[in-house]
This record gives sequence, C-alpha cells and structure tokens, in this order.
Amino acid sequence: QVQLVESGGGLVQAGGSLRLSCAASGSIFSIKAMGWYRQAPGKQRELVAAIFNDDSIMYGDSVAGRFTISRDNAKNTVYLQMNSLKPEDTGVYYCFSDPNRWGQGRYWGQGTQVTVSS
Repeated sequence: QVQLVESGGGLVQAGGSLRLSCAASGSIFSIKAMGWYRQAPGKQRELVAAIFNDDSIMYGDSVAGRFTISRDNAKNTVYLQMNSLKPEDTGVYYCFSDPNRWGQGRYWGQGTQVTVSS
C-alpha cells in the first residue's frame, strides 16, 4: 500500500505560478512512477506529468514548456511547478503512483483544487 498526500493547490490569476507537492508513504520501494493527472468539470481526467524510476519524464501536450515535475527522493515527495497558468488549467489535480507497469495497481491521492482566474 502507498499513501499519497497532496498540497499546494489554490487560487491564482492567469499568468501566475503554483507548486504542488505529493508526499508518499508506505510501500514506497515499489514505486515505478509518480506524477499528476487533472480533471476539469465535465471533462475526462488527463495526464499532466509523470516521472519514472529511470528519471525519464513525460508531460501532457497542454502543459509542456510551462510545468515542471521533479522529485526529492530523501523526502519521498514529487513536485509540480506550474508557471504561466491559464484558466484552462483549472481543475482538481490528483497525484498518482504506479507500483507495477504503467497504470497497473495505481494509487491515487485525494486531489487538490487549482483555480486560475482570468
């Protein structure tokens, strides 16, 4: 079991920045990938960013060049630095971790709200 606790969401104006944190605890030795999805009202959940054990990184098309994912292994924490925020970035951001292959047995955090005002 892996427990994920997110923090850092909030309200920001367009063009501003936020940093999300996701702290993992439990069976963290089994984690193969961690990252973030988001879900806007009435839309499907979409991938924002992921970081893998080999340090490779993947971004969703809509955030590439504006968002940066990183991790602190000593703190078992993954961060999402979000710059140049747009109103369309508004949604609930969910941290995830994969103990196996991509998407298999995935764990989710409780979600944190990000609201970008125009």
